[in-house]
Amino acid sequence: MTTPVNIHFQETDLDTAATFEGRVVTFVTADGRLDQPGRRVNRLCRGALERAVASPAFEALSPGEALEMGFPAGMRASALQVVKLGRRPRPEEARAAGSAIARAKGGKPVLVLAGAIANAAEIAFALALRSYGYSDMKSKPADPEGAVTVMVSRPEAVAAAAKDQAALCEGVFFARDLTSAPANVLGTLDFAAQLAAMQELGLEVEILGEEDLARLGMRLVLAVGQGSASPSRVVVMRWNGGGEEAPLALVGKGVVFDTGGISLKPAQGMEEMTMDMGGAGVVAGVMRALALRQAGANVIGLVGLVENMPSHMATRPGDVVRSMKGDTVEINNTDAEGRLVLADVLWHAQEAYKPAAIVDLATLTGAAVVALGHEMAAVYSNDDGFAGSFLAAAAAEGEGAWRMPLGPGYDRMIKSSIADIKNSAGRAAGSVTAAQFLQRFVREGTPWIHLDIAGVAAVKTDTVLSPRGCTGWGVLALDRLIRDRFEG
Repeated sequence: MTTPVNIHFQETDLDTAATFEGRVVTFVTADGRLDQPGRRVNRLCRGALERAVASPAFEALSPGEALEMGFPAGMRASALQVVKLGRRPRPEEARAAGSAIARAKGGKPVLVLAGAIANAAEIAFALALRSYGYSDMKSKPADPEGAVTVMVSRPEAVAAAAKDQAALCEGVFFARDLTSAPANVLGTLDFAAQLAAMQELGLEVEILGEEDLARLGMRLVLAVGQGSASPSRVVVMRWNGGGEEAPLALVGKGVVFDTGGISLKPAQGMEEMTMDMGGAGVVAGVMRALALRQAGANVIGLVGLVENMPSHMATRPGDVVRSMKGDTVEINNTDAEGRLVLADVLWHAQEAYKPAAIVDLATLTGAAVVALGHEMAAVYSNDDGFAGSFLAAAAAEGEGAWRMPLGPGYDRMIKSSIADIKNSAGRAAGSVTAAQFLQRFVREGTPWIHLDIAGVAAVKTDTVLSPRGCTGWGVLALDRLIRDRFEG
């Protein structure tokens, strides 16, 4: 797994600023006031910091943005980074500052003179998340990241606040690594093995093979994977930290590669379908974070791992398959496969574990990208209170999410003339009808959220907390939801 950058916190020692040979970071308020570390740096560089702060370039910065001073006189540092930030920044401003530091660090050691700034742990958290880089497939190992030292007035308190965030960072990195890995490296069996290894962290892990799936009646899962030489698996991860409380179930789509099956996708862009297991990656990342931080909640993560390939064994358009629930499904588009996997896994989660609530995640539809672009995940729910709790958690963590509609009219669009239901209604309202399909496999009275993360699981431009590529979107929001709603 990609290792997060090493960040340690220590008491402020201003003499170190003069002799530090990497990058030095100092913070200045919007009105140009220097704190004690800033005043010391300003003396070292003979007033150059004050002159920079008085410049139009500094005035034009937004909170959390920075300007650069290369090889400052009077210091051994290779660069001095001046970040505009108030003494009590909002969390999103602190994270923007951490992101700015990470983007500029270039693998060099960094000394961050945070002094008495509140939310210093958020600065460090964003710095760690934004420093991610997936390099497992490079023939030359990535250069090691330089260590980061954050000097603060109360290092023990900041380190304590950062402890759970370090667990979250590992969870996000795990999700990003899984989602980034190519399908010839991370097939269904390899994916399952990586999840099984988390037993070392205290998770209970069960792997259901194809014989188990057939015995349970999970024929939709098997139908998706039957065209591939890679065997299908369902992996169940359990974290029991909440006593006798009914668990929250997290369900993830894990299509390790999606050709579209017999309804073959166009060649252009198909290489991106190695990330079609992003939902399963996020579920795995959340479960890892919960175990690392010893969460006081009961959570079960279930992922359906399949590969959707065309072959003489593949499911055909027009085939009818009976789900684990017992409903018959006309598969009129084999490229609408993710909802088939989720349907059976959702039903198994309810049958086996009687969860208090369910959240499923999937890179499910291109229609979600058309509707919301790469800024927001599409949120569907049968419970206003549960949906509100999630949306609040996502907003608090800066992970964009927008609630979308469900309704009986969309049910009519997926009625089949030869079976109980069909798996695709075509282009119109494509993300909505996919969610409506899934709702059919959620028992009345069970709070449920479906997250279509097709637009946010991987991005082509940098975000505040992630470089371009796979983001791990959802690990932070779901962990916050669990803290707020499911931990006693």
